[in-house]
Amino acid sequence: MRPSEEHQELQSAVRSLLARHEGASAWRPLTRQIGVAGLAVPEEYGGAGCGAREVHVVMEELGRRLSPVPFLGSAVLTVRALLASGDAAACARLLPRLTSGSGTGALAWAERGSWDPAAIRARAVAGPAGRWLLTGVKEHVLDGAEAGVLLVAARTDAGISLFEAETDRARVRREATVTMDRTRAQARVVLDAARGRLVGRDGDAARVLARVLDVACTALAAEQAGAAAHCLGVTVAHVKDRVQFGRPIGSFQAVKHRLADAFVMVEAARSVALGAATALDGAAPGAGRLAAAAKSACSEAFSAVAGEMIQLHGGIGITWEHDAHRYFKRAHGSAQLFGSPAWHRDRLAAGLGLPAGSPRA
Repeated sequence: MRPSEEHQELQSAVRSLLARHEGASAWRPLTRQIGVAGLAVPEEYGGAGCGAREVHVVMEELGRRLSPVPFLGSAVLTVRALLASGDAAACARLLPRLTSGSGTGALAWAERGSWDPAAIRARAVAGPAGRWLLTGVKEHVLDGAEAGVLLVAARTDAGISLFEAETDRARVRREATVTMDRTRAQARVVLDAARGRLVGRDGDAARVLARVLDVACTALAAEQAGAAAHCLGVTVAHVKDRVQFGRPIGSFQAVKHRLADAFVMVEAARSVALGAATALDGAAPGAGRLAAAAKSACSEAFSAVAGEMIQLHGGIGITWEHDAHRYFKRAHGSAQLFGSPAWHRDRLAAGLGLPAGSPRA
């Protein structure tokens, strides 16, 4: 499937901007010059009204650079949760702020290392003046330490519900967590009777989170495919230049075989990631299965290719000065994000009526 002219232009614009702005400093120009913060936001809320294919293009380029900008946590997870909730008032109140880039959002969802809604233990009880009181601990909250909009999934008597938590420091403690992958900001959020406002219908968040999980896995698969492609490109360039026994190491048959295998994994990852994004945009009946397949396949492909990058670079591949370790850490960190490959294969097996294992990540 060839990218459209518009997708090629978007890819070129994002790649060019990331080449000029490194690290977190890229977020402002990405938002102001390209409008990535509102890419998937409907036009009625000030966004571009694009879909999963356009998110795929941006995520693939962010993966190539391991960019730490809050696109996934804010422009994908938080935006999609708001839209899926069907709460027009909440969308009108919060989405323009996220779209403009004047603020970022975070979705506090995972608990005890699991993204399965059945694992949620945080509680919400009705309080005065239509407010709710939220208590619990959330982990792996992307960009959660600094986000101005904090959405929290918690249990009520009606089931799992979604809330906009007031970020009162006395009641909400947000702790930046130290992870193996330092390029992906995560936080632990502790809620102690924090005040919150219901978003959507009480007890409807399990449906919302199921939709968000498909979107999250599809977007992350695109990032993993882009990062794996970068690892392969850097490694191919290296084996052409690195000389041993009077010839480039890339001329050795064993090295060619390893790179050929890596190429197949990268192309397969790109195909399944793009297929999942296309299915989401088309609201295909099997979109959820494709999202799970993409997350599983792309996680394993990225880990394998990042490992080959280190191996074929030799001694320099394990030094702090070379970028190989950064991609290796991102590969293994992202493999667990939104559920491990094994969990997603269990989800696929369950959908086919086969025995499934534990839903833990």
